[in-house]
Amino acid sequence: MEYNVYLLATDPNNPCRDIIHSRDTELKIRVYCLDEDKFIANSNEIQLFGYANNRLYAFETIDISAEDALDVVGAIQWYAEYIEFPEMEILPEDPRPNQSLAMQ
Repeated sequence: MEYNVYLLATDPNNPCRDIIHSRDTELKIRVYCLDEDKFIANSNEIQLFGYANNRLYAFETIDISAEDALDVVGAIQWYAEYIEFPEMEILPEDPRPNQSLAMQ
């Protein structure tokens, strides 16, 4: 079984500004902490959400290509392991009230 290897770029001035990079593909995912960051979804990208450690995270792809779309969930699962919250549920829509309407 083949596994993707992921790397993490972090912002030393903002611990909630991580970017997940796939070592073997072009996949990149920006991480937002929704209790600290303003998030406006890009309609050309994939967005997923998850709660971990009493925080709501948004994950948004960067210049997604069709061949990388299947790896998005795996990259987010890797990130959940990285932040030591492997049981994070990955959600397809923003669970905050009235937010899914704002994204359309």
